[in-house]
Amino acid sequence: MKLVENAAGRLVPTEVNGRDAVPFAGVGGHRPAGRRAAPRVATCLDYPDDGDKRVGSIAEALEAVGLADGMVVSSHHHLRNGDAVANLVFDAAAALGRRDLMWFPSASFPVHANQIRHLEAGVIHHIEGSMNGPLGDYCSTGRMRGLGVLRSHGGRWQAIQDGEVGIDVAVIAAPTADAFGNATGDRGPAGCGLLGFALADSIYAEKVIVVTDNLVPFPCLPWQIQGNHVDVVVEVDSIGDPTKIVSGTTRVTNSPDRLRIAELAARFCAAAGIMRPGFSFQAGAGGTTLAFAIYLRDLMRAAGVTARFARGGSNRYMVEMLSEGLVEHILDGQTFDLDGVASIRSDPRHVNTSPFTSYNFHGKGNFASMVDVAVLGATEVDLEFNGNVVTHSDGRLLHGIGGWQNCLAARCAMLLVPSFRDRIPVIVEEVTTLCGPGELIDVVVTERGIAVNPRRQDLLDAVAGSGLPIRPIEDLKAELDRICGSPQPVPRSDQPVAVVKWVDGTVLDTVWKVG
Repeated sequence: MKLVENAAGRLVPTEVNGRDAVPFAGVGGHRPAGRRAAPRVATCLDYPDDGDKRVGSIAEALEAVGLADGMVVSSHHHLRNGDAVANLVFDAAAALGRRDLMWFPSASFPVHANQIRHLEAGVIHHIEGSMNGPLGDYCSTGRMRGLGVLRSHGGRWQAIQDGEVGIDVAVIAAPTADAFGNATGDRGPAGCGLLGFALADSIYAEKVIVVTDNLVPFPCLPWQIQGNHVDVVVEVDSIGDPTKIVSGTTRVTNSPDRLRIAELAARFCAAAGIMRPGFSFQAGAGGTTLAFAIYLRDLMRAAGVTARFARGGSNRYMVEMLSEGLVEHILDGQTFDLDGVASIRSDPRHVNTSPFTSYNFHGKGNFASMVDVAVLGATEVDLEFNGNVVTHSDGRLLHGIGGWQNCLAARCAMLLVPSFRDRIPVIVEEVTTLCGPGELIDVVVTERGIAVNPRRQDLLDAVAGSGLPIRPIEDLKAELDRICGSPQPVPRSDQPVAVVKWVDGTVLDTVWKVG
């Protein structure tokens, strides 16, 4: 495998899973060429006149769409750790004797550890998608036959749209659908809010299967997935457990240190003039960033400030702000709890979006760059403000990128991080894995102080005299090293197990085998 040094100084392969790969050329350094991909033209003559596309099982559906060895199968993750459909699909593929499939999920969760046995048996060749928990650990140990490919939510849409990944069979878990294939996520026993991550799959895949446990008479309204894109519909007993969309990353922290971080971040927004009438914000899925929204709400109330819109992941705290009139609109990309599901179903100000509108770097603009402040987490930050969200300091792959990279386009991108985890400093000399270039990360907030990127003199000037604990990032690191000791570099193997793509489809960094 040929490795070259990219513009970030990282060694990356020039070929990934048999496809040529373009090394990262710097922020804004790569421009796309060509035209969007498209599936083959279909004809309604091949589908039932009465619009009923149902078959009896997932196995029948896979046979009906011609699933064959080596194909690409996609799924979405709006049900998060409650998803049952991806596991059912690969169990059925195994029973049909299919092999060497590429799984292309928008993300995976611990519930998908079921897929390890299919990787071991050769049903799945490799995974191109965020891998959380057991699957990330499996990839890190070098047992997967192909390279894992980690993309942001916007980067996944880019890869589909640009033809980098051609989906043979898309399987969409739909909380409500009709027999024609129109589907929505905002209602039904497994209501998860929206299906935006599956929208690109429905448009660009060669074949599309909708799996539902709540079949309603035509037409399913409102539809988020259009039946004209759908080949087959399957009704099952359950597509999953919607209560488990509230995973560990979508609960507000109760840690005093992390609550202090959230409070400092909200106060920074007020002091810097970011929190002003008509501003916009996005808070991530982590417990600290959710707490940030609560502190921000209190400051907005006190100042009489209303936000024009909030970008989501929505949750009950954001819904409460909408109901109270503190936020005029929620532009939702993923629903993080059942309060969000109820709101998107009933409130026209709560709008479902997709990665195309929100994050796609190869579009004619996207919402991310219009957001005044985005508040995110990280596993590591280094002295150049580079960020890591997929590996820990030991190099083990345990998290996905999600929309994290895309949110760095905000006018102010803030990382809310504890000073250390398990006595391992979060602020390091150099990040283990580069996920976000430091020139796009503006502020790092810890319980011990706030570091502002020197590139943002405007922010430094705005908070001067505010009383906030503004400190150079080098001082924060030195204090942590005195407390924890300076960590020794972890020996790195020379075997790549995954790559991190940047939002433009170029290769930003390599994840190396551990253990």
